[in-house]
Amino acid sequence: MTGLLPLPATEGLGEGMLAAIAGMPSPAGDAFTTGFEHALVETFASRHAVTVSSGTMALHAALHAVGVGPGVEVLVPALTVVMTVAPIVALGAKPVFVDSDPNTLDLDYADAAAKTTARTKAIVPVHLWGRMGDPARLQAFATGRGLDIVEDAAQAAGTSRAGVTAGTLGAAGCFSMKDGKILWSGEGGFVLTNDSGLAAQARGFRSHWLTPPPGSRPQERLALNGRLAEPLAALAHANLHRYPALLERRRAQTAHLLRAVQNARGLIALQPARDETWNGYAPLLSVSLPRPRAFAEHLSQLGVPSSTGTFHLVPCDTRPMFARGDRTPCRGAAQILEHTLAIVLGERDDEVVLDRYAAVITREATAWHG
Repeated sequence: MTGLLPLPATEGLGEGMLAAIAGMPSPAGDAFTTGFEHALVETFASRHAVTVSSGTMALHAALHAVGVGPGVEVLVPALTVVMTVAPIVALGAKPVFVDSDPNTLDLDYADAAAKTTARTKAIVPVHLWGRMGDPARLQAFATGRGLDIVEDAAQAAGTSRAGVTAGTLGAAGCFSMKDGKILWSGEGGFVLTNDSGLAAQARGFRSHWLTPPPGSRPQERLALNGRLAEPLAALAHANLHRYPALLERRRAQTAHLLRAVQNARGLIALQPARDETWNGYAPLLSVSLPRPRAFAEHLSQLGVPSSTGTFHLVPCDTRPMFARGDRTPCRGAAQILEHTLAIVLGERDDEVVLDRYAAVITREATAWHG
């Protein structure tokens, strides 16, 4: 066994929450959210951080802030979850699904170029499983076409590539703090941006436009309630102190599991790019066994959770609300999901849990005939 770093102490996580609760009810209270935002700016070296109620709301606020609305198209990978696409539709815009390259997991830029029109306003790269595409290529593509980049970095806290931290490349980076993320508060999210105007727009949008950006009047626009609750902000701030240790633990967990299954039949670890510092969000294995998705579902029934086996992740363009008979399916995304086993981890998974996962995976791979 490798000996994982100890799980950072949890005893003090509730202290800030109790302090926040002691100040309630206070409808205008924001001391804990403001303090957490300042800490996020320092941690992620971004000029502005805007806390919100979920990762989905982070995308919703950021996309609204860059001008996504009716009549606009947004490029988004089919290799993503519904939660990435829902804000685009909610804003009245059209999601245009882009394929991915099975060899790199990055966007298929030829497909993206072919689907870009005069109506295209933005592109939403999704750092699924914490993996990050080539930032220089994305920047060049977006800049050359006048597109705003709004990153879905929900699973990518701590990942960087070519010196660029996930969530800091484009106009805005959107993060989730749903339970299970490396930085978590049970529920919540935040937007990172270096654009003060965008930050002001996002702050207005998360609070019914009650605190509008300069040049706008309160409640001049229709907006939503997407505020992060004060007790959750306090919990998130406490976890931010644990974040460096939690990040290293997740990387160690993934490395441990991948080593433990390195001789498993029909499974090969998917390695990050050479210039990528991956957060290790989910151990990734390429599956060459017969009926690989069925294999993932079989493992799930035996207690090994995964994106496809447990959560039934499919290309987003095939979801009933988006599928159309006149649209060519994104086959690269389908191939990736069909052949990738992405193990779901939690911070409490120790060597005993990881070794049990590895033993089940190895045993079942040897016996699997589809």
